[in-house]
Amino acid sequence: MNIISNDKLIKRNSRIAQITGLVGMGVLVVSMVLLFKYNQNPQIINISWGLILAGFILSQVGIYFTNRWGRRPRPDEHLNMALKGLGGNYNLYHYKTPTPHLLVGPAGIWVLLPRHQRGTIVFEKGRFKQRNLGVVQGYLRIFGQEGLGRPELEATMEVDAIKKFLKKKLGDVEIPPVQAAIIFTDDRAILEADEAPIPVMPPKKLKEFIRKAAKQKPITALKLSEIQAVFDEGKSVKSIVPEEEVSEE
Repeated sequence: MNIISNDKLIKRNSRIAQITGLVGMGVLVVSMVLLFKYNQNPQIINISWGLILAGFILSQVGIYFTNRWGRRPRPDEHLNMALKGLGGNYNLYHYKTPTPHLLVGPAGIWVLLPRHQRGTIVFEKGRFKQRNLGVVQGYLRIFGQEGLGRPELEATMEVDAIKKFLKKKLGDVEIPPVQAAIIFTDDRAILEADEAPIPVMPPKKLKEFIRKAAKQKPITALKLSEIQAVFDEGKSVKSIVPEEEVSEE
């Protein structure tokens, strides 16, 4: 499997994660010290509350960047490990296409959305929900951790972005279906989302899922080459995961 990554972006954003997290915490500490030490000075109190707000914003930015680029293994590394062993006719793109993570191969075009949340993940009443976090995790969810959001809506937007990109590049040429899958990378996530409109799974099931998809509705080698050429335009393969003598059936 070929992996094409935007290593420059990953390195830059990893650095941003480190800086914003540390600066945010530092600003919060300073603001609290000022607030308690000079609690009789209205001017200092106003400055302290302003610093608290700035520190909170910086901390949230740090959390966002850390979840995507600062925490190891990163989302792209989780996907690399999950898909290791796919044939050389698969290309896995990280931050090189209109969507962060894209797999193109005999199984078709797949937008992959990694999620790091834990707890019980259910799909009901048209949206994903996160349950059974426990007291500590529930507290962190309110005051620090990034929420689950609406991955089903994000998947639709990412799929549309890829379709629009291919339409612009290929014109009236028939484009294979663009599909999406959500991968929960935390081993503590319990998935109860069989009714979800898109596939939801842990990393350990992703490779077999892709292989089954390739058997059900494979795209032709010519079409695959045409699609990959669009995404490979002006890019070079940065790394190749050893195939370990594994071939597609």
